[in-house]
Amino acid sequence: MAAEQSKNALNPYLPSWEYIPDGEPYVFDGRVYVYGSHDLFNGYVFCLGDYVCWSAPVDDLGNWRYEGVIYPKTADPLNRDGKMCLYAPDVTIGPDGRYYLYYVLDHVSVVSVAVCDTPAGKYEFYGYVHYEDGTRLGEKPGDEPQFDPGVLTENGKTYLYTGFCGRGDKSRSGAMVTVLASDMLTILKAPFFVAPGSEYSAGTGFEGHAFFEAPSIRKIGDTYYFIYSSEVMHELCYATAKSPTEKFTYGGVIVSNCDLHISTYKPADMPAAYGANNHGSIVQILDKWYIFYHRHTNGTWYSRQGCAEEIKVLADGTIPQVEITSCGLNGGPLPGHGEYPAYLACNLFTDTPSMYVGGDRYPKVMQDGRDGDEETGYLANMQNSATAGFKYFSCKGVTAVALTTRGYAGGTFEIKTAWDGEVLASLHIPFSNIWERQVVPVRIPDGVHAIYLTYRGGGNVSLKSFELLTAEDNAALSN
Repeated sequence: MAAEQSKNALNPYLPSWEYIPDGEPYVFDGRVYVYGSHDLFNGYVFCLGDYVCWSAPVDDLGNWRYEGVIYPKTADPLNRDGKMCLYAPDVTIGPDGRYYLYYVLDHVSVVSVAVCDTPAGKYEFYGYVHYEDGTRLGEKPGDEPQFDPGVLTENGKTYLYTGFCGRGDKSRSGAMVTVLASDMLTILKAPFFVAPGSEYSAGTGFEGHAFFEAPSIRKIGDTYYFIYSSEVMHELCYATAKSPTEKFTYGGVIVSNCDLHISTYKPADMPAAYGANNHGSIVQILDKWYIFYHRHTNGTWYSRQGCAEEIKVLADGTIPQVEITSCGLNGGPLPGHGEYPAYLACNLFTDTPSMYVGGDRYPKVMQDGRDGDEETGYLANMQNSATAGFKYFSCKGVTAVALTTRGYAGGTFEIKTAWDGEVLASLHIPFSNIWERQVVPVRIPDGVHAIYLTYRGGGNVSLKSFELLTAEDNAALSN
């Protein structure tokens, strides 16, 4: 069988009709596997689906393969009726070489474990994390509720990181680590707090970025990196330690799903997308490091999609915050010609700033059909001042831009290479209840550029795609 042709890697990296947030990426046997929870398009709460898995070759990060359902929510003895949701999981290889899946159901405070002989086979329920006397972790007097397990196994022991700390809740102390025996279930060392929640962060170095949820653990060299979602929710931060069971030292923000703090192309305090909660981790793929995170679609918190960005782990161990982009895993800018779907927008905002998702005033990524329908996503609710940004493209000889739109709108799209930059062209948008393509001449300088499209006018327009056209493209179209 012929090998699949390499594709450009895009953000989000999975098909636009797939909603896998809370991504934990790992490399096993030459493939990247991503484990996450499973939202639905137009879902009404988080994590309504069964666990599924996707994977890609380490040298072809645009070719993702659906591995299928790896664990149904009814497999847990506590959830035979399926009333509870599977929250964010993590996977580790046990001393026996098998793959162990750790997770928490949404209405209980215990950690469940499933096991499989392969990274993405059919996992089977294995047991609950428990003390030596059989009491389940989370049910012993004094235990704090368990949430969002992140796991690391080395030297025959598994380090289980858990926790959830909402603002104003003094009953939750922070992120904790529990040490497990080689059976992957029995507690050797009771929970120990390694990072503070917001109510206990004063004087710790975590102020303003205290632990909220989404603990994940990685090791680089002799340093342990604790990745987590902070009290402001939209950012993934990191902290470091030289031991997996000592208190961690705050390091910084790795990524924000509204791009707050980034000042390379906008003011640092300007949100450039509609963020909310965040969850993910870092992984080395060949010689590069990446952060996996998620974004929000459909104008809600409940239809989240996985994204990824290349990061740098500097010689001193620090990780500078990275911009959110449309080209994520691509290893560089996307080709500056051809058609691109509008759901790749990494920036989405209006003249009214909003750090968090939601509201009828704001544009959103969505799709037609129902969850599971393989319908390509698009941008909807593009009202006056709505701006969509796409980063980055290696442009050469671009002489025209085409937009495919629909909707009852009376206005124009401004085409720019910066959100506040010069308007290079304006394209009138017709009233239409079907997708229609319009072309406008434009000169985009050669080089690496962002593309920004701002709608000005009345009504409400949807944007399906944009095309970057060269003189050769236009000549071919006219023949």
